[in-house]
Amino acid sequence: MSDEELPERPVTPESAGVPESAGAPERAETPEHSGAPEPDDAPARPGKTLPPEVPVAPAPDPGHAKPASGETGRQRLLAGLWPPRLSRAQLIVALLLFVLGLGLAIQVRSTSDSGALRGARQEDLVRILTELDNRTQRLQDEKRRLETQRSELETSSNQAEEARKQTEQKAQQLGVLAGTVAAQGPGINLTIADPKGGLEADKLLDTLQELRAAGAEAIQINDVRVVADTYFTQGADGIEIDGHKVVQPYRFKVIGNPQDLEPALNIPGGVVQTLKKEQATADVVRSEKIVVDALRPSKQPDYARSSSQ
Repeated sequence: MSDEELPERPVTPESAGVPESAGAPERAETPEHSGAPEPDDAPARPGKTLPPEVPVAPAPDPGHAKPASGETGRQRLLAGLWPPRLSRAQLIVALLLFVLGLGLAIQVRSTSDSGALRGARQEDLVRILTELDNRTQRLQDEKRRLETQRSELETSSNQAEEARKQTEQKAQQLGVLAGTVAAQGPGINLTIADPKGGLEADKLLDTLQELRAAGAEAIQINDVRVVADTYFTQGADGIEIDGHKVVQPYRFKVIGNPQDLEPALNIPGGVVQTLKKEQATADVVRSEKIVVDALRPSKQPDYARSSSQ
C-alpha cells in the first residue's frame, strides 16, 4: 500500500511525544485575573459579587445655609425677636390681654379674701348667717318705728304735743349716741388681757369696729366713753383713747343684743382669734344689765348747723 493511500492519523501531543503543557494554547486573561477594571455597563458574570454602591451626599440647600461659626440658636432667636416689630393690631391685642389679666388678678384677690369662711365649720357658718339675719331684722324694726312716728304725727289731733314728745325721745337717743347721758341695757362685758404687752392700738380699734358692726349702741372702754369721733393713738407710754391713757386689762362695756355681739367676736378670723395670735386673751360674758356711765361734755360744733333752721 502506498503512502498516498494511507489515511491520515490525527496527531496528538501524546503521539508526538510533546508534553500537554507545552502544546496547550495560552488561556486568555480576564479582568478578574488581570486586575483590570471592568466597565460599569458590563453584564455580571455568574459567581461575581458587585461592589456596594457608595452613597452620595446631597448638595446643600441654599435656603438652609449653615449658620456662621460662633452663632448659637439662642442668639438667632434673640436676633429675630429684638428689636420688636409690632403692628397696630398686635399692640391692641396685647393691651386687651393685659386688661383681661389685670381683671382676673383682681377677681382672684377678691375671692381669696373670703378664704377664712371656706374653711369654717358648719356651726360657724350658721352663726354668721344668723348674725346677718339679726342685722336685717334691726334695720326693719327701725324702719317700722320711723314709719309709726310719721303716722302718729300725721293723725294726732295735737300735732304740736306729739312732735314735742318725739323730739324729747330723739334727744335722749342722740344723747346716748353722743355720750352726754348715761345708758343701760343688755349687752356684754369684754375683757382683753395682754400679758406680753405687745397689743397695739389698731387691734383695739378693730375690736371696736367689729362691735359697732354687730349692733352695739353704747360702748365704754375702761373710763372712756366711745362716741362717733373717738380716736386711738399709740403713745410712748401705751395706748391712748381720745387723749386719755388706758391700761390693761382693757374692759369693754357694750350695750346691744348679746346674741349678736358675742358671735360677732368669735367668728373664724374674728377678734378673738386675732388677739390669740398676738398672745392676748379675750373673755366675753353676756349680761342682762350693762351700765355705761362715763359721760362726755356736750360740744357745740363750730361749723355744722341744722339744715332745718
